[in-house]
This record gives sequence, C-alpha cells and structure tokens, in this order.
Amino acid sequence: MERKQFQLGDIVQMKKPHPCGTNEMEVIRMGMDIRIKCVGCKHSVLVPRLKFEKNMKKVLRSAESQTEQQDAGSPE
Repeated sequence: MERKQFQLGDIVQMKKPHPCGTNEMEVIRMGMDIRIKCVGCKHSVLVPRLKFEKNMKKVLRSAESQTEQQDAGSPE
C-alpha cells in the first residue's frame, strides 16, 4: 500500500473529529511524531507517525498551493 503524501503546513482531514467539532488539522511539525493543530480551536496534539497516517483521510489544502496562490495574487 502506498504511503500517504503530506508535508509541513498542509491542512488535512482526519477520520474522527476533534472534540471541538472540526476534523481539519494543520501539520505543524514532522518527524517520527507528527504535531497537528486543530483549525477550529487551535489545540495541538503530538501523534505517532503511523497512527497519524492511519487516521488521516486526505489533504484538503496543500502548503505549496497556498504559497502559489499568494504569489499569484500579489502584484510585483
């Protein structure tokens, strides 16, 4: 099975929602463990990489696409 692709700064959708009600999380640290921050209440959680990959559904917004949109929108 192919490993899920994600990077620092991505907004990901998790299988189960956070207690505040949203299931969108931002990846704020990567390593053996992944630190994710809830988009709704800003609470951060440190999760082992294997558990994170198992519970992540998909990448909603990539960090690369966000920077490309900002660069395209700003006049030089």
